[in-house]
Amino acid sequence: MNKLLSRSVLLATACGISAAAGAAEWTMATPYGDASFHTKNVKQFAEDVAEATGGELTINVHSGGSLVAHGEIKSSVRRGTIEAGEVFLSTLSNEDPIFEVDTLPGVAGSYEEAFALWQATKPVITELFANQGLMPLYAVAWPAQGIYTDFELDDPERFEGLRVRAPNINTQRFVDYLGGSPTETEESDIPTAFSTGRVDAMITSSSTGNAMTAWDYVSHYTDANLWLPKNIVFISQRAFDRLDEATQEGLLEAAARAEERGWQMSRDDNQASLEALQENGITVSTPNDDVAAALQAAGDQLFSAWQERADEQAQQVLEEYQQQRGN
Repeated sequence: MNKLLSRSVLLATACGISAAAGAAEWTMATPYGDASFHTKNVKQFAEDVAEATGGELTINVHSGGSLVAHGEIKSSVRRGTIEAGEVFLSTLSNEDPIFEVDTLPGVAGSYEEAFALWQATKPVITELFANQGLMPLYAVAWPAQGIYTDFELDDPERFEGLRVRAPNINTQRFVDYLGGSPTETEESDIPTAFSTGRVDAMITSSSTGNAMTAWDYVSHYTDANLWLPKNIVFISQRAFDRLDEATQEGLLEAAARAEERGWQMSRDDNQASLEALQENGITVSTPNDDVAAALQAAGDQLFSAWQERADEQAQQVLEEYQQQRGN
């Protein structure tokens, strides 16, 4: 009896080990901290994947750049060091101008337009990722970008020489056109950048300002509705191909839910963050006529420069999107 029981236990243990060995475990890196709604969405996505696949796929999320720096995430997934990542899409603009189209002022000024722009550009972006052995899963927009300062931005001349945190090359160009001095700073380094005087202002969303407690170092937020940039979540095509069909389907279903949920989270977070900024003493306003005119002029320069860099395919995609939107 004891021998039979022992054999049963050994068999059960062996089966358990075999099942565990058949399950896949992925590593995912995101540069954003746990307070960001993007990270909250990613972590929920990982939970959904585990549930949808019956534990056949587990995704371990490393947030806040704790595992891989922002600029290394995409290349790490390409090399197979990690299986999944999240990046700010426009940081890839040095690879192709299509990646920065969502940071062009006036192209998409609402969530509805930003989502339509994503749908219009998604086939091209998917193809570009596929050429590098990568597979986009979903993208989610940030709230519209505004300008944080420690003074009232009531005159466009205040931009002259202003050291502005600009998270991507297009924002850096925009700051240049305004007469400012762009500084590239990761989100996690924003408080230090302000405290050490490396930056005097920043262009980012209400969400980032709230998550980074912007009221500790600025006093005003100009809600300029400049553009609605996106984060993109992607995986290694090779890692995806190693999954069985049922697990692949579960992963894609969870990704679709994450995209839908993420866009709503962005809307909700924008409203909550604007309220939080004001509750903590930040003056929230829209640009006056003079500042708005300066922002428009810089935006026009940015768009013209993009048209000169963009290839025929990128320009055609944007033209088709604008025609659909009646622009």
